[in-house]
Amino acid sequence: MSKIIKNGQIVEDAWQVVKLAEGETADAVTFGANQLLPLAVWQARKDEILALGAPIGVWLDSAEGPEAIAGDLAHFAVVAVNFPKFADGRGYSTARLLRERYGYTGELRAIGDVLHDQLFFMKRCGFDAYAVRADKDIAAALAGLNDFSETYQAAVDQPQPLFRRRAA
Repeated sequence: MSKIIKNGQIVEDAWQVVKLAEGETADAVTFGANQLLPLAVWQARKDEILALGAPIGVWLDSAEGPEAIAGDLAHFAVVAVNFPKFADGRGYSTARLLRERYGYTGELRAIGDVLHDQLFFMKRCGFDAYAVRADKDIAAALAGLNDFSETYQAAVDQPQPLFRRRAA
């Protein structure tokens, strides 16, 4: 079983990310409990998935916006956002929208090309779980959550900017 960072600790990952193979359709996927399903599978087979009665997880690719699942957020124990490469920052916006606009309070996980340098900023956007890239040291990455002791601007994890906190 692989490990992830969740709520500031390294833990065993109870979820398996399901990916569609090249040319595979959502109808061909077999699924079960504790799987993070691609958005396409959720959209095509929502009723079947709900009928399982198991915890549900879904993951969004970088080009898929959170509005696609906004009405279904109450069903998900985990929403994961894929970062296909380090330079693709669309997932940060997705996380903020899920937390601030759509009010998602469940586990929000970063998957894909997740590195130490990103964790502090991901946390500020609302992520609380991180599947660090397999070839990186997860213990070293954990320190990335505390790279900075103070923040200036408002974000999901600190809704008031520094000047407002100091004035109070």
